[in-house]
Amino acid sequence: MTNRPEPPSFVVRAIATGLFTGYAPVAPGTVGSFFALCFFLIPGFGRPEILGGSALVALALGIYTSGRLCNGGDKDPSIVVIDEIAGMWIAMLFLPATLPVLCGSFLLFRLFDIIKPFPARSLERLPGGWGIMLDDVAAGIYANIVLQIIVQAVR
Repeated sequence: MTNRPEPPSFVVRAIATGLFTGYAPVAPGTVGSFFALCFFLIPGFGRPEILGGSALVALALGIYTSGRLCNGGDKDPSIVVIDEIAGMWIAMLFLPATLPVLCGSFLLFRLFDIIKPFPARSLERLPGGWGIMLDDVAAGIYANIVLQIIVQAVR
């Protein structure tokens, strides 16, 4: 009799994979990031209290669900995109949800998520869902700071 962990539930997989957008055959992280932007089509989603609350919920759920999905296997499976969703929402926090800013946040977030400047690379070494989520939180913060500077400079 083997003591294998129970496979993640449908709900855990749905959350961790961004409603299954993480199963995109090409660039699932980019697809997940774009999926996060689609929420800005919902009226009022960009309001700081809604967006910030959503980012916190995504972070908390992501720590749990991504940790369950990688349990005993791949440290950061490519199908997990809840980290990109939380990171994109952080990148847009306290910024106007205009098309140029949304495009800029997408490009900058993806750039910072790929190059992982300090301390993002160290954060991804944290165990389980913590490492999966926190490097993308850092990428979102970096993108947000750069965009805040650009938006203020353009005003």
